[in-house]
Amino acid sequence: MTTERFLQLADVAEILNISSSQTYALVRSGDLPAIKIGGRGQWRVERAELERYIERMYKETRDFVRSHPFTYTDNTEEELS
Repeated sequence: MTTERFLQLADVAEILNISSSQTYALVRSGDLPAIKIGGRGQWRVERAELERYIERMYKETRDFVRSHPFTYTDNTEEELS
C-alpha cells in the first residue's frame, strides 16, 4: 500500500479529529502549510507538513503546561468527582 504525499483537507480534518472548517482556518491562517492546485484551486496538505504541524503543537502544548502548572483547588476536586 502506498502512502499519498498530499492529503485533502477532509483527510487532514479526520486525522486531527477536527471539523473541515477548522482545518480550512488552519490552512488560511498559515498555521498549517498547504498548496492550492488545479483549475478549481483545491487545497492539499503535504503529509510531512502535517507531521511537522503536529510536532509543533506538541511542543507548544508542553511549553504551555510548563508555564501554567496545574494545581488542584477545592473547585477542581468537585469537578473531577
